[in-house]
Amino acid sequence: MRRLIRACYAGAAGYSYAKSAEDVAREHGIDRVARLASNENPRPPSPAVIEAASRALQAANRYPDTRAAPLVEALRRYHGDYRFVTGVGMDGVIETVIRTIIEPGEAVVVSTPTFSFYGLAAAAHGARVVSVPRREDFSVDTTAFIEACRGAKLAFLCSPNNPTGNSVTPEAVEEILEGMEGLLFLDNAYVEFSGIDYRPLMRRHENLVIGRTMSKIFALAGMRVGYAFVPGWLEPFYHRAATPFTLNSVSLAAAAAALADTERVRETCDHVRRWRSRFLEEVPFRTFPSDANFVMIDVSPLTGDEAVERLAAKGVLVRSCTSFPGLGDHYIRVCIGEDWENERFLEAAKNL
Repeated sequence: MRRLIRACYAGAAGYSYAKSAEDVAREHGIDRVARLASNENPRPPSPAVIEAASRALQAANRYPDTRAAPLVEALRRYHGDYRFVTGVGMDGVIETVIRTIIEPGEAVVVSTPTFSFYGLAAAAHGARVVSVPRREDFSVDTTAFIEACRGAKLAFLCSPNNPTGNSVTPEAVEEILEGMEGLLFLDNAYVEFSGIDYRPLMRRHENLVIGRTMSKIFALAGMRVGYAFVPGWLEPFYHRAATPFTLNSVSLAAAAAALADTERVRETCDHVRRWRSRFLEEVPFRTFPSDANFVMIDVSPLTGDEAVERLAAKGVLVRSCTSFPGLGDHYIRVCIGEDWENERFLEAAKNL
């Protein structure tokens, strides 16, 4: 019966996950593993978020709001008067935008190396994925990117970029928007750690979607809540393409409460910036400056996979970058964790 499986899944490995902390603990006999592989927020949700989620659970026998109204209202209080759509994590938003825009065989442009899900989701919808390599320093060649976008209806750009950590300036993004005819999906999953504000571009350009997530700065990775700023013309068609009731009532309530906890956001940003600086100063391998809650490290002459295994044996779980399209096999990505996790990583890295 395997013949029934679509070719894009039968012949490909799909999304590559990091090894679980439980597997590492079991394999190496370690009680507590430093979890620095998935760019998670090391701090749990605040008591106010947990209380809001608990209250919402009491009405779990009812379907959630069809348009995620409680969250959209909270987003407008937080960001201002923009139009928003939601999805099951940023991945759900990405997939729905592709479903809304792309016909089979059409081109989707992706700036690489970057998050692999853009290409995977596009290919799953029958698109032809066009990769545009970044420069040697991982900056975006705007001229090459614009040229690749000619005739394309949709393009993806991540800033700060996963896994390299560097950002594209708002001016460069605006240059791209003015030079392309299609829609640009700007992935801002890590933007809160950067201090860069791309939102004003939404006021000036009708071909921009800015994707955001509640998984990182807002500490709700387990709730799977994503959202996006969208132009008015796209919003009704996005809703037509979206899977009904994608966000459950508990996730909606938790996300709305998290947006109100601005002091916790500030504290998390301060923690990340402090440890980013220490990683840059103390890791004995080439470590790339980052605007996100992680850093990318060149572990040559080791491969990324070799470094991951050696660190796992020391109780530290990090991510090999071998699965990122357009990147060599000698990089790892390490996110900022709790203090003890970061200290353990630094000690392990010095003896890698």
